[in-house]
Amino acid sequence: MRMRPTLSWTPTEDLPPGTTDLQPVADALSTGGVLVLSGAGISTESGIPDYRGEGGSLSRHTPMTYQEFTASALARRRYWARSHLGWRTFGSARPNAGHRAVAAFGRYGLLSGVITQNVDGLHQAAGSEGVVELHGSLDRVVCLSCGASSPRRELAVRLGQANAGFEPVAAGINPDGDADLTDEQVGDFRVLPCTVCGGILKPDVVFFGEAVPPRRIEHCRRLVREAASLLVLGSSLTVMSGLRFVRQAAQAGKPVLIVNRDPTRGDQHVLTRVALPLGAALTTVARRLDIPVDGPAAP
Repeated sequence: MRMRPTLSWTPTEDLPPGTTDLQPVADALSTGGVLVLSGAGISTESGIPDYRGEGGSLSRHTPMTYQEFTASALARRRYWARSHLGWRTFGSARPNAGHRAVAAFGRYGLLSGVITQNVDGLHQAAGSEGVVELHGSLDRVVCLSCGASSPRRELAVRLGQANAGFEPVAAGINPDGDADLTDEQVGDFRVLPCTVCGGILKPDVVFFGEAVPPRRIEHCRRLVREAASLLVLGSSLTVMSGLRFVRQAAQAGKPVLIVNRDPTRGDQHVLTRVALPLGAALTTVARRLDIPVDGPAAP
């Protein structure tokens, strides 16, 4: 199934208003079996902007599509120049209170799983285990010809050596790790081939317009079937890759709860949407449940 390259969404109907009442979230977690689905909004407090919130990157930046990347050498040069620069900031981001709270809920056995739409690896860095990276991860690189996979840090070293002196100042960093650079700043940036076969290298992430691997989708659908409830954190659910799981849970009669400051494309399916900052909201929930966010694993 191909991820729709939907970049924006505007509410077309009356949606239930957001609330500041966290009790339904605390109640769901206390029952256990909660499946977390996270989006870019959970990482904004780590310095990584989201796509669609206030100040979101889509106001100034159109993400690379799979079709453009594979069809154009110039597009690949532009992408790798911007991504190489963005990786320095993106790769140094650290988990925030929201990531740490999710990890704490997992340690105490309240979660059935974590699915993330993010490619930043911050859930794992916070201590969450078994995270399903729906859209892949920027810390891996894959060859489109032979399928060889390698760590991003190795390519970063190679690109740095091949582009000595490449030190432009970016206007901003985007959720996909892409830095905002002009064509003049990109210049004649040198793109490197696969060391195995000489093929085209691509970050191991799902670009807009690219297919999410069917096995990954089915794995996530199974997690939804097995969960008692679905908790969406920091996602507008604009793209179908995440919205499909909200619809699946709702159709199965499972409670869907969202913590997101702005309305989402899934609000019509929810028990509640809490319109609060994620870090503070999840820390408050953890406190109500007597769970130390930065404490040791539960007995």
